[in-house]
Amino acid sequence: MRVRVLDGPDVVADIAAATVAHLLGASSGRVTLGLAGGSTPRTTYTRLLQEDVDWASVHAWVADERWVAQDHADNNMRMARDTLFDRVPAHVYPVPWAPDRDPQEGAARYEQTLLELLPKVNGVPHPDVVLLGIGEDGHTASLFPGTAALDVDDRWFVANWVPEKETWRLTASLPLLHAARNIIFLASGSSKAAPLARILLGDESPALPARRVMEGAATVTWLIDRAAAADLEDYPVEYV
Repeated sequence: MRVRVLDGPDVVADIAAATVAHLLGASSGRVTLGLAGGSTPRTTYTRLLQEDVDWASVHAWVADERWVAQDHADNNMRMARDTLFDRVPAHVYPVPWAPDRDPQEGAARYEQTLLELLPKVNGVPHPDVVLLGIGEDGHTASLFPGTAALDVDDRWFVANWVPEKETWRLTASLPLLHAARNIIFLASGSSKAAPLARILLGDESPALPARRVMEGAATVTWLIDRAAAADLEDYPVEYV
């Protein structure tokens, strides 16, 4: 695992875009990209427009999604489309929201899409590259502390009720994220300093969701700015 500390959120987005482009280019043929929502990924997607990527070979899916219509302002895939994917010839796979469909059915349908999309090794789907962020409570994707999705060990994508938000979220499960080849965490701003220290330095039980994601086989890279790194004095980081 690498923790790279950069000068600010714009530099995080620049390096994230370059890193994603490199990883996408390292795979021959079809390559999959799991998308995160949030402000830093938004800037990263914009920066990706400047990178040399064979977009026709890229198949993009969302690591988590709000249970809202695809044209809703809160929809993660809509944000990714508005900033990047409406401008490049990549293939995108939105969550199949419908007004008469419940979140569990939507998650099951999307799971089937991912099983058809993602490369498999011994029957296990292996995403190529997944972008993730973190919340101030240590959540990542829509794996929130104390929620039922953290206990799922036999599904790849699930509906997750988040009590504090009083809403359903759809999310990749820990088994799917553990099977990824590359995970890139993005974090910027002082509000992320305390949760990032808890994730990387803490010995909490149960572990915060973002820490549990790191327990898999994926190659994990953290791209963070100096404000987010403020509480990592005792952790080995790479200042760039």
